[in-house]
Amino acid sequence: MKAQIGQKAPLLSVSAWVQGTEVNFDRLTGQVVLVEVFQVNCPGCFLYALPQAVSLYRKYSEHGLTILGIATAFEDFDKNNLENLTRLAEQGEVVGETLRVLSQQGKLSAGRLPYRIPFPLAMDRLLRQRGEVSDNVIANFIQNHITEFEQQPKAHQQQLRQQVLHYLQSLDRHAETFERFELKGTPSHILVDKQGILRDCAFGAYPELEARILGLLQE
Repeated sequence: MKAQIGQKAPLLSVSAWVQGTEVNFDRLTGQVVLVEVFQVNCPGCFLYALPQAVSLYRKYSEHGLTILGIATAFEDFDKNNLENLTRLAEQGEVVGETLRVLSQQGKLSAGRLPYRIPFPLAMDRLLRQRGEVSDNVIANFIQNHITEFEQQPKAHQQQLRQQVLHYLQSLDRHAETFERFELKGTPSHILVDKQGILRDCAFGAYPELEARILGLLQE
């Protein structure tokens, strides 16, 4: 079941919970739910998205907001994995580009995050790729990731299709929650209202997020 704005949110698909109690949308009726989808090897996730989520948790977790963190992986599978998520949850350790960028910007304390992520954390369910990459999969990827594709010359469209095919063939795993909500990258933000209705799926910086949450809390 694919997610659709304005419809009941499909359940998150999780391989393991590394922090907090196992939970899902069907057990959170009456709560506004924010799911922060990130990759461990994603500097932007740690520079603004996760700090924003921690701030929102501190402000509104006692006022009807539940926040869940889902670590996903669509690249760098040697770093975006359960082992490194567990280290992040238990010790505040970061890896790869996240470690390099946060170190350069003085965002770490003794090589670790200077704060604890206070909400539940889980790992997206990764499925092994099977069989050929279908034309529908290529078309969906283009629709979600390549703007103005139809305006390109036919020869360039064909070149882009080949590039997408080669990229998808290079992936040996698919992240189920990431694909179920048709996310475009990390960080992404999934927002579900008190009735379990999907209200937003946003990618990247989201300065309006607090205002959106306040509106949903008041409904």
